[in-house]
Amino acid sequence: MDAKLPQIASPATSRRRIAGFSLIEATVVMAVASIGLAVGLPSYSSVIQHQRESAATNLLSSFMASARSTAVTYHMPTVVCPNDGNNQCRDDSDWTQGWIMFYDANGNHRPDGPDDLLRVEAGPRDPGLRIISTSGRPRVTFLPSGSAGGSNLTIRLCRDQHARAAVIVNRSGRTRVEKPDNSDGCQA
Repeated sequence: MDAKLPQIASPATSRRRIAGFSLIEATVVMAVASIGLAVGLPSYSSVIQHQRESAATNLLSSFMASARSTAVTYHMPTVVCPNDGNNQCRDDSDWTQGWIMFYDANGNHRPDGPDDLLRVEAGPRDPGLRIISTSGRPRVTFLPSGSAGGSNLTIRLCRDQHARAAVIVNRSGRTRVEKPDNSDGCQA
């Protein structure tokens, strides 16, 4: 058996050129990347804002649909209202801190005990997004029939005093989302 041993080349016999970037090439690449970031970053932040608004709208809409389904399934009035931070209903129309869902067997529009509380949802983490409901109607009660007593409830998602979306619960209990034509209800 004649085994061949690998040949080791000496530095003198193999002269390869080591490739790399020059300082000018690196500077040009950094300048082009900086221009790309300067142009793309503002549009990226608007995409992030839009996604946050969409997420909050979808979350609120699905929360309402879940409350209606719960009321029908368990034959118990179910209330959704803005959270005051202590898992009780706020008395105003500001939903920005989040919202709660609870059974309301006695009709007092307050969770009477921890067993009544069904779900708690934190508000969006976007500091520029405000969630405001129709004045005079800070909560919605879904009845065992699936209807929502009282008048329609409109909850607007506002940014910079402009309505971005509206979640509307009508008297029959149906929830829909729409893009408002004006910004009524977003003023401070």
